[in-house]
Amino acid sequence: MGSAALLLAVLLLPLAMAAGGPEVRSLRGSWRLRSGNGSVSLRAEVPGCVHTALLRRGLIQDPYYRFNDVMYRWISLDNWTYSRTFKTPFDVRKWQKVNLVFEGVDTVAQILLNNVTLGTTDNMFNRYSFDITSVIQEVNFVEVRFLSAILYAAEQSRCHKAHSIPPACPPPVQKGECHVNFIRKEQCSFSWDWGPSFPTQGIWKDVRIEAYNYYHLIYFSVTPFFVKSAQQWCLEVESIFDVVSFKPIAGLVTVNIPKLQTQQTFSVKLQPGEGSIVLPVNINKSAAVEAWWPNGHGKQTGYNMTTTFMMEAGCQIEKFSKVYFRTVELVQEPIPGSPGLSFYFRINGRPIFIKGSNWIPADSFQDRVTYDTLRLLLKSAADANMNALRVWGGGVYEQDEFYDICDEIGIMIWQDFMFACALYPTNQNYLESVRAEVSHQVRRLKSHPSIILWSGNNENEAAIASNWFSIPYPDIGVYIKDYVTLYVNNIREIVLSEDKSRPFVASSPTNGLESVKEGWLSRDPYDTHYGDTHFYDYNSDCWNWTVYPKTRFASEYGFQSWPSFSTIEKVSSPEDWSYTSNFSLHRQHHDGGNIQMLQEIRRHFKLPQSPDPVKQLKDIIYLTQVMQAQCVKTETEFYRFSQSEIINGEGHTMGALYWQLNDIWQAPSWASLEYGGKWKLLHYFAQNFFAPLLPVAYEDKGMLHIYGVSDLHEDHKLTLRVVVHAWSSLEPVCTLAKEGVAVKAQSAVPIYKESISDLLERCRNCTRKSCIITFCLVGEDGLRSPTNHYFLSSLKDAVGLEKTQLSASISQQDDIYIFVLQTTAIAPFVTLDVGSIKGRFSDNGFLMTEKKKMVVFYPWEPTSVEELESSLILTSLLDVV
Repeated sequence: MGSAALLLAVLLLPLAMAAGGPEVRSLRGSWRLRSGNGSVSLRAEVPGCVHTALLRRGLIQDPYYRFNDVMYRWISLDNWTYSRTFKTPFDVRKWQKVNLVFEGVDTVAQILLNNVTLGTTDNMFNRYSFDITSVIQEVNFVEVRFLSAILYAAEQSRCHKAHSIPPACPPPVQKGECHVNFIRKEQCSFSWDWGPSFPTQGIWKDVRIEAYNYYHLIYFSVTPFFVKSAQQWCLEVESIFDVVSFKPIAGLVTVNIPKLQTQQTFSVKLQPGEGSIVLPVNINKSAAVEAWWPNGHGKQTGYNMTTTFMMEAGCQIEKFSKVYFRTVELVQEPIPGSPGLSFYFRINGRPIFIKGSNWIPADSFQDRVTYDTLRLLLKSAADANMNALRVWGGGVYEQDEFYDICDEIGIMIWQDFMFACALYPTNQNYLESVRAEVSHQVRRLKSHPSIILWSGNNENEAAIASNWFSIPYPDIGVYIKDYVTLYVNNIREIVLSEDKSRPFVASSPTNGLESVKEGWLSRDPYDTHYGDTHFYDYNSDCWNWTVYPKTRFASEYGFQSWPSFSTIEKVSSPEDWSYTSNFSLHRQHHDGGNIQMLQEIRRHFKLPQSPDPVKQLKDIIYLTQVMQAQCVKTETEFYRFSQSEIINGEGHTMGALYWQLNDIWQAPSWASLEYGGKWKLLHYFAQNFFAPLLPVAYEDKGMLHIYGVSDLHEDHKLTLRVVVHAWSSLEPVCTLAKEGVAVKAQSAVPIYKESISDLLERCRNCTRKSCIITFCLVGEDGLRSPTNHYFLSSLKDAVGLEKTQLSASISQQDDIYIFVLQTTAIAPFVTLDVGSIKGRFSDNGFLMTEKKKMVVFYPWEPTSVEELESSLILTSLLDVV
């Protein structure tokens, strides 16, 4: 800053003070941290937690290394205290009110300032504000005395005398902690079937001092509505204040959206206490409003808006925000020819097939989840043609940046409230804490166009309906009453009063309106004729589409795989590198998971037999990823081609969200993105099976059916190319081009049908075991679908497959790298792996049926041709021995 500008700023400072603008000072940065008995004392960063503080100071190893999740249990069992001294940055006498505000305390703590107890916290998802006007001094000492979340949860469970609240503990395979349902904390931090137990303690969000006179803005939200009768967009602009004045404060509020030639001024009056103003802003009818659309359906246009509060007493507040225009409806209505109801989303009046996955916390330690972490994972979702994610109810309500990125790139969010796979208490204190949490989170998040649904919990309706916890039948009524009290009479009631702009469902899976009709608890929440379903089956053949439910909406389904060797290597030592090592068993938190993966592989592939355990581990990792990708592909394609038809009363599937997008640590799981963001083969497959235009094949009673699936907004006349290859030759055995194929906009239509025996006969030298079918759709102006394939037999039975010589030459072009691959024979599941070099390929895990193929590598950090060459490992199916 130049000296003149500095002088001007100094001169203007008293004016700002006189105008009564609030003083805000963050207390983030360096604090002291000490253990319960004072034996450990160190410097700690806020926001942060005890584990990352100990790690930064070199007092512990990486908590994810080998067996450290169990070795470091002592950290979570201790009671830690954060403290710091700070000078008051202003003259306290000038201010009517001074607050100490915590945006996030994890979780149970006593807050003291200058040895005066301000209050306690017991909810990680709540915002806490303490009035310190009479306590603050010139120099202050603030302390946050934590209580072990594990000990607190156990104590709460002991004190709950009414009736037991199951489950008490997680399954032993998860190596977790008990009674997580008694604490309002990230549920998976006590362990899950894909994650470790790290019940953190810490100040996980911002902490600050706020001083103000008269009034202070706490929440600000903007919600769009389209008024059909007037054919006009309008906004509900809501502001919630803490009003410290004893009498009402009058003033003017001006809302200005320059790009939409919209400016309105309102006379308002704030009442003492928690004062709120709700303003209806009508958008200028002559302005062309561009709506916000999901990824793949249009632009994510947002408009800059300035809201100016000029009140008679004190300061002027200027609030800058981004406003988006979109409507959302959850359509549940009768379907001709089918019992039950539809279950699909209409965005801006257009039905949208929901394509995506489920989001879990990106790390056990939230302070390690940076903007860059979120951007990388969310961008990877969009790059795989996803338009939606479900923020799952056992994690956290994500940080503001998460939703900002989703707004920007068009990822719709199904937002669960943080209750999962358990029953919960409904005593007075618990309900009050939950009500504050829900009200805070809805106010914080409702301006985001990306959020299209609030959902009360994950699987808790199903847990009662299917009696997961073996509750004696005469007692079930108590638990149903608790369920309705928590999710309907409390959570739903608050959501409906705070946000009328988007739908609410009480659970997932649920039968939607049918569950409501049955008293909020359906007899069978998995009924395919209503709502959404979760489906997992590890015993059937996952290549057989008939095992999958022809549901209205598939919100969870999936299969496990192992992450890449380069990802495992970072947290293990050489003695761990075998599939049956203690480490491999320790990382698998799903009972029997490692065996289930081998059983799935064995159905269609030969199991690796290498005498070298490391080679065998790498081969198994590769096959688990191939298997997972092929299984989820089969199931997702089934959901996509079921969108436009009803068969035996089932169908009209309008959503496919596989479990799960991301990983919380380096371990086998259902994820398609490894911890750190590396794409598994499943994620590359998702790029294709979620493509906007896709031909999908399945077999039924010896007939081959091909459907044209389209998310495009226009009908297209296309050419279907079907190519049959013998495994033994790169030259096609026969090709067929069917021209003038009509593929309707946003639908799935049958475009080809032939008996497989006729097809093989036509292609002469072909049998099921010796040949493979590939097919794609081609249109004008470069319109082209990915090339899809259909296996006529298991690959372990394939005849004529030869071990190929695969080679790659790499060159750089601007900031991307071109890999030109060459093969001497047909190669299934060709996989390029560049180890720990961060980035992604344009395609991977593909079937190579031509001599040459070009693949692009998009680096996420600087690299070089030399580095890529020395790291590259090329694998195809016959390299597995």
